[in-house]
Amino acid sequence: MNEVLETLEPRILWKYFGEVLRIPRPSKKEEKIRAYLVDFARKHHLDVKTDKTGNVLIRKPATPGREGKPCVILQSHMDMVCEKNGDSKHDFETDPIEVHVEDGWLKAKETTLGADNGLGVATELAILASDDIEHGPLECLFTVDEETGLTGAFGLEKDFLEGKILLNLDSEDDALFFIGCAGGIDTVIEYPFAKKAAGNDLKYYQVTVKGLLGGHSGDDINKGRANANQLLARFLYNLGLKTGFRMASFNGGNLRNAIAREASAVIGVKDGQLLKEETSAFKKIFADEYRVTEPGLDLACSPAQTPAFLLDEDHQEKLIDALLACPHGVLRMSDEIDGFVETSTNLAAVKTMDDHVLITTSQRSSVESAKHAAAQRVAACFKAIGAKTEHGEGYPGWNPNPESPVLKLILETFKDLFHEEGKALAIHAGLECGLFSEKYPDMDMVSYGPTMRGVHSPDERVELSTVTRFWLLTKELLKRI
Repeated sequence: MNEVLETLEPRILWKYFGEVLRIPRPSKKEEKIRAYLVDFARKHHLDVKTDKTGNVLIRKPATPGREGKPCVILQSHMDMVCEKNGDSKHDFETDPIEVHVEDGWLKAKETTLGADNGLGVATELAILASDDIEHGPLECLFTVDEETGLTGAFGLEKDFLEGKILLNLDSEDDALFFIGCAGGIDTVIEYPFAKKAAGNDLKYYQVTVKGLLGGHSGDDINKGRANANQLLARFLYNLGLKTGFRMASFNGGNLRNAIAREASAVIGVKDGQLLKEETSAFKKIFADEYRVTEPGLDLACSPAQTPAFLLDEDHQEKLIDALLACPHGVLRMSDEIDGFVETSTNLAAVKTMDDHVLITTSQRSSVESAKHAAAQRVAACFKAIGAKTEHGEGYPGWNPNPESPVLKLILETFKDLFHEEGKALAIHAGLECGLFSEKYPDMDMVSYGPTMRGVHSPDERVELSTVTRFWLLTKELLKRI
């Protein structure tokens, strides 16, 4: 186990989190963590089964005297968002996550930590391995591919689970208990372009936006953070007003559910000095506009090699216009819940391929019709320049039930343990509970977890003191249910 984790309490939870950190588990590549879970169950003589989608269910009998208590489902997802700093050499398919403690928070080195949802996985494993926790019958569900499509929740069969109470261990705020979430949909754009030869009459540079915080496209979308794709598009649009330039590529962002932290374009100009002056000027403009929310923002240019080709001028101009015009961020706040985002959209990633530009966006809303309207708005922006657009299947929201018996028990238990009030909320991020509720409409569900920040970015971190509270609360809940 990582030496840092050996010093932390609760020891058994951090032991299993350390094991999870050593296992590669990118979304859609969960084979190794799934094999680990199955092997864990067999070593502990527990019933285990998998479904055709790849989800794993481990059952543990009730502790003596509690056989007649309700069956409780503990649920987390196996996969993690794999984001790293641009200069990191980390390979998520082979390398373990390196961690350290800083001012009471656990962080990774230049990468996402994977506490989302590795801490949920570790909590389930710790409970399954423990012999000193009182509980009724347990089902521990580990789903696949939550981060890039909710594939495991979509594929979960209606008779896979027996329990009627589900504790989703995938939320990120201590003392907050979630009973509803937004639905989501992806809109993917393919924009074909014509090529032109890259001549030696131009000087080539790479212009880069970097140093942004990024973050979760649900939890962090209302925090005023910049989107690297749109800042770069804005710079290029304004550069075009001053001087002609040619573009060879535009690349920014990675994952549909992460706000783009970095973006770069390779361009050719006749006047390198003018480019440097404009870069310096807009760096100051951006830094002033985002001085509070993006203290590390940087805009820079550096010499680049002559590219293999350039985009046709007409396609170049239309692409930059569309990227600048594409909506990003909060589209509407809730009229019913104070401070709650109803509808948003994320201009997640732009990738220049051999003959087209691939643009990935995602939309979220707690109102189903508004979710589709946001997706149509994004699609219309790119259809106007002749791009091909396609919407994903999407996933439903989870309607809140403020009268949930389990919610009431959690709030009572939290107050008894910590002498403070917890709060029930809905969340703008997507949770698998929306899909579970479609297949198991009578299931009583609550989502909770320790405090995490910077999720889906290399700034991901978890507050250690809240992990202790999370563990104590979960154990006491299992005793009281």
